[in-house]
Amino acid sequence: MLVTMVVMGLLVALSMPAMSAWIRNSRLRAASDSLQDGIRLAQAEALRRSHQVVFSLTDDKPTTTTYTAKSNGKNWAAKTVQRVSTTEPIEFIEAGVLSELDSSITVTGPKSICFNSIGRLVANDAPGTNAGQCILPTNTPPMQAYDITYSDAVAGRDRPLRVTVALGGQVRLCDPAKTLSSDHPDGCP
Repeated sequence: MLVTMVVMGLLVALSMPAMSAWIRNSRLRAASDSLQDGIRLAQAEALRRSHQVVFSLTDDKPTTTTYTAKSNGKNWAAKTVQRVSTTEPIEFIEAGVLSELDSSITVTGPKSICFNSIGRLVANDAPGTNAGQCILPTNTPPMQAYDITYSDAVAGRDRPLRVTVALGGQVRLCDPAKTLSSDHPDGCP
């Protein structure tokens, strides 16, 4: 019985680093999924409402239209953009968290992106109260990118992810360590 206990102890000790990496990568994936879901929600609401919607990163706990956009925010929020020719109020849609599971998760990307009524990216200098500015991508291929990583990344163990939003509205989660090809369909362009 003592030999069995020693063997079990050794197996647990050997599996701890792999289990720790798996847990970290699962938390990073959860934050990436939350970001991707929030972007897709903003896009779907723009289509459903036939109205421009802004998606923003923020450090505030957004529950109303009052929050401040930040390029490396720990949360996200989506709201409608007030039309120029009307006095209709800005409508808060939904908010979510990105790094609640692990405070060392960082998200870098544009403060805000705006979707027009057909679900495509659109530029807007003033999408609403403290929502920042929505600019169109100038890179090739034209897309906005959000990188989700750990601030204390461990090389070889952590797997950073990227959420891209193409000019035409395609939202995609990809692995920045791989280049998109027929061999790596999960790679980033």
